[in-house]
Amino acid sequence: MKKLALLFLSIFTIGLAHSQTKKSKTIQKKILFVVTSHDKKGNTGENTGYYLGEVSHPWEVLHKAGYEIDFVSPKGGKPPVDGFDLEDPVNKEFWENEEYKNKIDHSMKPSQVKANDYSTIFYAGGHGAMWDFADNTQLALIASKIYENGGIVAGVCHGPAGLVNIKLNNGKYLVDGKKINAFTNEEEAEVKLTDIVPFLLEDQLKERGAKFEKSGLWQNHVVSDQRVITGQNPQSAKSVGEAILKELKK
Repeated sequence: MKKLALLFLSIFTIGLAHSQTKKSKTIQKKILFVVTSHDKKGNTGENTGYYLGEVSHPWEVLHKAGYEIDFVSPKGGKPPVDGFDLEDPVNKEFWENEEYKNKIDHSMKPSQVKANDYSTIFYAGGHGAMWDFADNTQLALIASKIYENGGIVAGVCHGPAGLVNIKLNNGKYLVDGKKINAFTNEEEAEVKLTDIVPFLLEDQLKERGAKFEKSGLWQNHVVSDQRVITGQNPQSAKSVGEAILKELKK
């Protein structure tokens, strides 16, 4: 009888441990990637969209760490892509991953997003972001809620255009008083789009009270301050993913 009781206790303990492990896996909140729906650089006739490497490199870091990633864009559906370089093995890996290619090609609309499901919101760059991130109030509210819930807000290159108008419950802009990084005025001049983009991202972030930090042209530069993580350019994309992972592990 005693042996039988011990057997039942053992089975119960194993079952409970399995249940707890399963529960802990399901509790891990997802990460939301924001990509642009805008496909033209002003009136130049040149195509744009989300920059592939700025999605794939952070995706690789976070996906390999076991995080599930969803995609949202201002219009939903299939977003335009820029920087399409499959010579980059990470781009190729992302593009050929059936699950994630399907996810990004069927991105959610902001109205479909439940902010409480996410630990992090990450704004990927690409010049298109300059036209449809800053004034999207639905995305700003989602980001604000994730941040106020103790989550992370991140962006790279032109992605921080999405941070420009995020306000917190205290009425202050999210970037106010924080160290922030993004595509610089010098980099915009270098690609000859200073007079094409609707605003200069560096200037706008400074106007919102950001303590803007930057390095030279095309240098990897990432800033992390109070759960806001930002990177300067495409070269910083992987490092932004690594900084997000580091913050998530805290």
